[in-house]
Amino acid sequence: MRQSGKTIWIVLGVLVLLVVFGFGGFKSGYDRAVRYEQAAKKTWSDVDAVLQRRFDLIPNLVNTVKGYAAHEKELFESLAQSREKYFQPGSSPADKIQASNQLTGLLSRLLVLKETYPDLKANQNFLALQDQLEGSENRIAVARTRYNGAVEALNGYERAFIGSFFCKRAGVEPAEYFDATEQAKAGAPTVEF
Repeated sequence: MRQSGKTIWIVLGVLVLLVVFGFGGFKSGYDRAVRYEQAAKKTWSDVDAVLQRRFDLIPNLVNTVKGYAAHEKELFESLAQSREKYFQPGSSPADKIQASNQLTGLLSRLLVLKETYPDLKANQNFLALQDQLEGSENRIAVARTRYNGAVEALNGYERAFIGSFFCKRAGVEPAEYFDATEQAKAGAPTVEF
């Protein structure tokens, strides 16, 4: 009788340990899925912030350049339309990525404009805004890289055998990479006047 009582306590102890370790493993996997999702959302917010900074600089840059290049009206209107598209209510990250990529092509045309008209080089306001714009582009590149790293971690975990189980339980969906446009992949843009 004494042996059987001892065996029951050992079996109960093992069962309790299995439940505790099982719950700990489940909690750890679930928390990892949530952590990856939150990291992807946070890094997207970082991308969004630097893209918004870029869009906020554009009107100032456009107003400075307008006085020197009135014949580039179409370029300035396209820049304004791209900015409006970015800030449309309910825009998804994919819509914002598309607006940002459109803006990237337009900005390359604007920077070529500077090379075409030497008197723009002498304008200190233009140079200061150009420096800010270049700084913004560097920030965007860093933020995009970090975002894509977070997306890679999230999507990798979501596709893993155990990770997919926890992602489904946590309601975590795969995220979309911030890819370069086909125009950017083809090489440097060319601008003809």
